[in-house]
Amino acid sequence: MSDVPILETERLVLRGHALADFDDLVSLWSDEAVVRHIGGRASTAEECWSRLHRYRGHWALMGHGFWAITEKAGGRYVGDLGLADFRRGIQHPFVDSPEAGWALAPWSHGRGYASEALAAALAWGEGHFGSPRVWCIIDPDNAPSIRVAQRAGFERFGEARYHDDPTVVFVRGA
Repeated sequence: MSDVPILETERLVLRGHALADFDDLVSLWSDEAVVRHIGGRASTAEECWSRLHRYRGHWALMGHGFWAITEKAGGRYVGDLGLADFRRGIQHPFVDSPEAGWALAPWSHGRGYASEALAAALAWGEGHFGSPRVWCIIDPDNAPSIRVAQRAGFERFGEARYHDDPTVVFVRGA
């Protein structure tokens, strides 16, 4: 996993995904509370297996991607977060910039982990891409993720549709 940089914050480690993370991925992405605002449907184990491979492949092909977030104390799996190029087909002027995304286990919500991990990823991204411009999409009903994005400096750009669902496009460093 030497192709994925390891980032450390006060309480977290962001590292490349490993095969040993599979069960944690299945637990995360099959949790209705996690997927309610991310497609609205729990992922199967097969879909999680593909996600694990996409995460690793993104780093290999693009030089950036998603990290596995773990607690520094004890190594508990927190979730996934990163900067990617998903080629979503959403039209806006920032499509050539990386897209931020995050999904954290419900037990970790309200602890500031998403903001802490996102700050580390964005700092890495500025050095890697040479630009602070990053965008993300968030379900308009996902108030906690909107707050995370706003705390990280994202501003609402506009609305779009993704898979026929309404979404809000946010941009940082425009």
